[in-house]
Amino acid sequence: MVRRTLTDIATIGEAFATAELWHIIALSLSVSMSAAAIAAVLGLPLGVILAIGRFRGRRTAIVAANSFLGLPPVVIGLALYLLLSHTGSLGFLGLLFTPTAMVIAQAVLAVPIVVALAHRAAEELWAEYGDALQVFGASKIRAIPTLLSMGRGPMLTAVLAGFGRTISEVGAILIVGGNIAGYTRTMTTTVALETSKGNLPLALGLGLILIGLSTLISATAFALLGRSPR
Repeated sequence: MVRRTLTDIATIGEAFATAELWHIIALSLSVSMSAAAIAAVLGLPLGVILAIGRFRGRRTAIVAANSFLGLPPVVIGLALYLLLSHTGSLGFLGLLFTPTAMVIAQAVLAVPIVVALAHRAAEELWAEYGDALQVFGASKIRAIPTLLSMGRGPMLTAVLAGFGRTISEVGAILIVGGNIAGYTRTMTTTVALETSKGNLPLALGLGLILIGLSTLISATAFALLGRSPR
């Protein structure tokens, strides 16, 4: 038992000494953070607009954003595969089986999360401070950055929730990325691959690294904000 444990540790150590594994970790962070950034840029203002705006289709959009929280990744992956394949509408872009396709897939999954959480936070702020903002001459459009600033804590939580969705994604990026060694292989797809091969120590090691990186990024974000999560 002890010998097997030492062998497993040695195997993990050898794996982390390779450039390939560090490339996998770097690619995972790059793809997931890019997708989370896109989700933040699109989702935060859209969530605020849904909170303070009054327009036709608003309720439908709110219901859609909340219902899309549980979007099946494999369905999104399949839809994007059909769009990006050579016979698809966007096939001419040549994005299938590239990191860019993986970013798109993860962003599509993260945007509804950011929108829904930002909407809830902005709705509460608007109910409490909306009248005061309008009295001081702020239009609803000009109130968007103000509400984002006032609710930066909940907004950060929304972005981190989106990041958690992207960094943990497997199904969609397997379909549109192809899990190509040295090009589109990420930590989550490597965990799935190594588990299927029976290499559980390496899969577990990568899983722990994944959890550690996610925790570190969240803690750093709250530290930069100057507050502790409640």
